[in-house]
Amino acid sequence: MARKPSAERRRQLTEAAIRAMTRDGVPRTTTRSIAAEAGVSLSVFHYCFDSKQALIESVITTITDHCVEVVREAIQPRSTLEETIRAGFRAYWDHAAAHPGEHMLTYELTQYALREPGFEHLARRQYELYTDTYAGLLDGLRESMGFELSVPVRVLAGYLAAMTDGLTLGFLALRDEKACMDIVDTVTGHVASLVREQPARQAVPGPAPLPG
Repeated sequence: MARKPSAERRRQLTEAAIRAMTRDGVPRTTTRSIAAEAGVSLSVFHYCFDSKQALIESVITTITDHCVEVVREAIQPRSTLEETIRAGFRAYWDHAAAHPGEHMLTYELTQYALREPGFEHLARRQYELYTDTYAGLLDGLRESMGFELSVPVRVLAGYLAAMTDGLTLGFLALRDEKACMDIVDTVTGHVASLVREQPARQAVPGPAPLPG
């Protein structure tokens, strides 16, 4: 049997870890159970990941990528900024409704990292990644739709990350999607109110005409 590239093995093991942690919880998931879930030997796991920290960081990044992929596909520029932002949120909530266990896992990973000595930096990295992701999406929209914000991009990105984080946890507890979408509509309107059009560019004067 042909040996798979290391990067492909890491992806395989990361997805297996997400399934195992979603099913069994983070503390009860072992390297042996992840290897079994992926259908590989324990030695392959240790070849791909030299520590549990490295595995958890890969899990956090991969789960975030799952959401970002569907949002980025949905957040193509529409007739108004509000419609564009709402489409992105709608795609996110569709993913949350379809994969509640995966979203629940993100909170368990945060708590695990904060409680486990030596893992605290993973919780910090997790929330930095959320803000970085929103900042990237906002910068992409600014470039494609041509607008300026009345607040710094990083401030708005942090606000959206905090809003989504809290709203997702509320959704997982209450499973009231309509209430969540009503809040999303409020946030969407607020974000649109922070936008101002770019000032028109002044024409650059051309060379003076030659005397006739």
